[in-house]
Amino acid sequence: MQSKFSDLIQYFRTLAAQHNAIGHSANEKHFYRMELEEVLTNLKDINYPALILEGYRYKLKDQLSDNVLKERTGAFILIDHLSDAGDFDAMNTIWDNMESICDDMIARIKNDKRNPLAKAVRDFDLNTVEIALINNTFSQDYGIRCTYTIVSPYTTDVDPLKWNLEVDIPT
Repeated sequence: MQSKFSDLIQYFRTLAAQHNAIGHSANEKHFYRMELEEVLTNLKDINYPALILEGYRYKLKDQLSDNVLKERTGAFILIDHLSDAGDFDAMNTIWDNMESICDDMIARIKNDKRNPLAKAVRDFDLNTVEIALINNTFSQDYGIRCTYTIVSPYTTDVDPLKWNLEVDIPT
């Protein structure tokens, strides 16, 4: 069975809780989802460092056979805050730390691909991972953004229980 977005949310929430440098917990939130409501209500009081999971988009890829694939492209962001915008050494240190955490995340995902309980990343395509340094000079947040693609089989079988084929087409 193909994983859902909620599975991906739970997986990344777990990574944020289990990685020692992030330390997400019920008492101190360090995991966020990039959704309008969460951005408006929580990111003004963000705890650093933070793992922010973006939503994904997807497309279908027809191999001109029965082998149709669903390609979901998403991203996560690791950010930290710089108190002195003129401290370029500290900025570089933040980028180094976020890159190190990102590398840890990718290694963990690669390992979890073999874990049948981690179905959210079973079809994670490591060949599609791209990393970029990011900064928001207004808020003095610096970090790294990781984009990825999850490629999984897509069924085109029609489930007759979801259709009322007795209904005539309106004219």
